[in-house]
Amino acid sequence: MWAGRSLGRQFAWLWVAYAVSTLGTWLAFDAFPLIAILVLHARPTQVSVLAAAGLAVGAAVAVPLGPWVEFRRKRPVMVAMDLTRFAALMSIPAAFALGWLSFAQLLVVSVVVAAADIAFKAASGACLKALVRPEHLLVANGRFESTTWTATALGPPLGGAAIGLFGPVATVVANAVSFLLSAAGIRAIGGSEPRPARTDGPRLRARDLLDGWRYILTNPALRPLFFNTILVNGLILATSPLLAVLMLGRLGFAPWQYGLAFGAPCVGGLIGSRLARRLVARYGQHRVMRTAGALRACWSVALAFIRPGAAGLVLVIAVELGLITCMGVFNPVFATYRLEQTETDRVARTLSAWSVTSNAIIAAMTALWGLLASLTSPRTAIAVAGILILATPLLLPRRDHAPRHERELAASRG
Repeated sequence: MWAGRSLGRQFAWLWVAYAVSTLGTWLAFDAFPLIAILVLHARPTQVSVLAAAGLAVGAAVAVPLGPWVEFRRKRPVMVAMDLTRFAALMSIPAAFALGWLSFAQLLVVSVVVAAADIAFKAASGACLKALVRPEHLLVANGRFESTTWTATALGPPLGGAAIGLFGPVATVVANAVSFLLSAAGIRAIGGSEPRPARTDGPRLRARDLLDGWRYILTNPALRPLFFNTILVNGLILATSPLLAVLMLGRLGFAPWQYGLAFGAPCVGGLIGSRLARRLVARYGQHRVMRTAGALRACWSVALAFIRPGAAGLVLVIAVELGLITCMGVFNPVFATYRLEQTETDRVARTLSAWSVTSNAIIAAMTALWGLLASLTSPRTAIAVAGILILATPLLLPRRDHAPRHERELAASRG
């Protein structure tokens, strides 16, 4: 059984660290916009700027971090990024208690956290590949995926309750502490980690900054997945604020109904992540990835037809359940495939370039779809995104590329 398979003590500590920080992140879901609105009385334009600029500027700041992370021991980098996020986030309740909190501080902290997130993800991908045997990567990624969806379902309701009981910065404190606990978990992994060697000198050069993108775009297995995932994620997340405007404003859904509509379907992520390995064992990695990737593109367009009342709520839950279940299958298979197709000494740069591009595209598309909604309507903008997503399966890899570790093994035997 997948659930009972042990991947070792070191992976267990990595998983614990991931679970704690992920729950903290989802507890603090939308904490910055809420603080901006409730404490600083920010205007809607400022809230939009806070959401988009944090991602975009954080992505720009993170560009040199990929090659920097590549040639350092990954676990110290992960601990450093956790501590950086802890310190940045704790500055908010400190400033709030002293009456010094400002919109500029929220913006700076969001940028620092976004950049540290990218560096942490790049290092953690390389760390996972070093800790787990290639044949167990899908099991490990499936556990991360199920943890993500559990935190997604539980975090926002618990965070909302915490804000109601303890005030607007309560979830920021919880998120900060989660990063401190994550750092402790990573330190507990133990064992030795050799420093990566580079043969072309110790200094970071200008061309190193583009190595991640160059590697992705010249790799026939990674290139189509790169464009597919970037576009799908961008189109889905760009319409998220518009769905909130449509449901909570024009259609008159209560906040608890909105939370239910996007919280309950997270069970689909758990189901999908538990099914992923069994499906791959039966049908093969490439077929499952293509099928789940195509199916996850079929749901979003239906959100343009939401109506008021119970029928509309049921429609949203059904659409989100189908979408999230397909994502629950696709994401761990995709994450495993990406690690298999990436050379060990290129993982950090590749993942960093991927995250930088994803964050920048999400920020740009969120702003663009906000403009489209203002020129037309939220419903029209949601429909346009849904139609465009229908074309994204064309970008999935058509050929079945053998995992890189299998090719290396075959070459060593030859």
